[in-house]
Amino acid sequence: MSAQQITPATKQVAMTLAAIAATAATPRPSGESVAEQCARMILGINQQLTVPLLATQGGWSLVWAALSEDNANMAYLAKTNDRFNQFAVVLRGTVASSVTDLLEDLDVGTVVPFTALRTSSNTAPPYVSKGAMEAFCQIMAMSTQGITLVQALAGALASAPPNPTVLVTGHSLGGCLATMVAPYLRTLTWPGSSAPAFGLYTFAAPTAGGPDFAKYVSSGPSWVVNERYVNNYDVVPLAWTSVDTAKSWYPDGGPAADFDTKAVISAIAGLPGPNKYAQPGPAIPLNPNYDTRNTAVMRKSVQDFMAQAAYQHSNDVYLRLLQAPAVLPGPVVTGIEPNAGQAGFQVTVSGSGFTGGVAVDFGPVAYTGPIIVEDDSTITVWAPPGIGVVDVRVTTRLGTSPAVPTAQFAYDGPPPVLVTGINPTRGKSGTQVTISGVNFTADATVSFGSVQATGALVAPPSTITVNAPSGVTGPDKPSTVNVTVLSNGYSSPSGPADEYSYPDLASDEERRPEEQ
Repeated sequence: MSAQQITPATKQVAMTLAAIAATAATPRPSGESVAEQCARMILGINQQLTVPLLATQGGWSLVWAALSEDNANMAYLAKTNDRFNQFAVVLRGTVASSVTDLLEDLDVGTVVPFTALRTSSNTAPPYVSKGAMEAFCQIMAMSTQGITLVQALAGALASAPPNPTVLVTGHSLGGCLATMVAPYLRTLTWPGSSAPAFGLYTFAAPTAGGPDFAKYVSSGPSWVVNERYVNNYDVVPLAWTSVDTAKSWYPDGGPAADFDTKAVISAIAGLPGPNKYAQPGPAIPLNPNYDTRNTAVMRKSVQDFMAQAAYQHSNDVYLRLLQAPAVLPGPVVTGIEPNAGQAGFQVTVSGSGFTGGVAVDFGPVAYTGPIIVEDDSTITVWAPPGIGVVDVRVTTRLGTSPAVPTAQFAYDGPPPVLVTGINPTRGKSGTQVTISGVNFTADATVSFGSVQATGALVAPPSTITVNAPSGVTGPDKPSTVNVTVLSNGYSSPSGPADEYSYPDLASDEERRPEEQ
């Protein structure tokens, strides 16, 4: 049987392997060496690969993994435990806190020749973005115990049965880098009784280079599989060919791009400058009718638009669209009790995913005392010495919980203020609005956007009643604003729970042409 006749891993398996790459993506808030984080990451990947309920069915084993010194890039090599004789090179790409940061990360305003590819003597190498080239070089150079990706793959292939298949896969920037790594690996000479066949799966990937690069990836020796999957409402795969298309998003209730959102999109679309980019091959579309969406962020605001964009781009959504089970989630903290006190105070942390090597940080301070894990959703610790207001976060081998306003601990001071909801969430100026939250004091003031409301009636500690002020919206101003409470020296953090929408006074079409 030839290599080309061997059935490669399915798209669901490839996307699952790509999602697993995000395991332990960031170091602990209190600090963690690259070696420590890499060791934790390896434990997490091994744990994910043994789960029988994932698309990988517990049928893959980790061969090698490495993390760059700056945590910008990560790769791992896995192999099947069955008769299919398959290997997977999985790229994680860069970790970014927002879609905007992610898109700005590749330094697409400058292009360089991709000289690692072999072209004929009279043909110039195709160009790629400078940022993508730097990431590619970093991936090829990073090692674990002195062993690089190429060396690890060569060692694995040397002992493999005949006709192995090597799949290269990645999500987001990992997918972008996969389109560089896969054709490069295909040019090398490999040990073993027969040359491996190569396959390429990408998900949610921006493109790395120009038309010649795209043509090179798609042409040449045939791939055993070459598929590019794109959520129709994910802005990242539009980079760097048609980012402006997102200005007309989202349908069926939103969130629609307002004036400020369109300005952000225009800025992102302009990052390549005069450089022309192209995607390597046609996309396989997902979510054509926008049936999969986050209904909690549907308002016409930059905040909701970018939150929806992040949701549409996420690993979990791509797995869902491909009808694959979600990978094991990292820890999530939903709240702490109490949220103010002194060092030594007993603190109960609530959330999920609190098993598997639990560690706790109070801001930049690592907690080193006893941790009582009551169950997967509750742990008890004692506040370490500290100062100010800090985020309490939990780390396991699967990752670190994101910082959330409901899990802030205030040392030696009043507890933080938080808005948990408003009612109604839309209306004209003068509409009576009830604000719910925690730790409101009698001195609380309320602002709608940048305008402070007058006559607020405070019922400490959880309710404020106030009339929506006028002068908040108008031409070139957003119609949806955050309601902020200032109380006892704290300003409540903004989020979807505190958004209030005024009537849209001017549509985008009514604004001056030069502002479009």
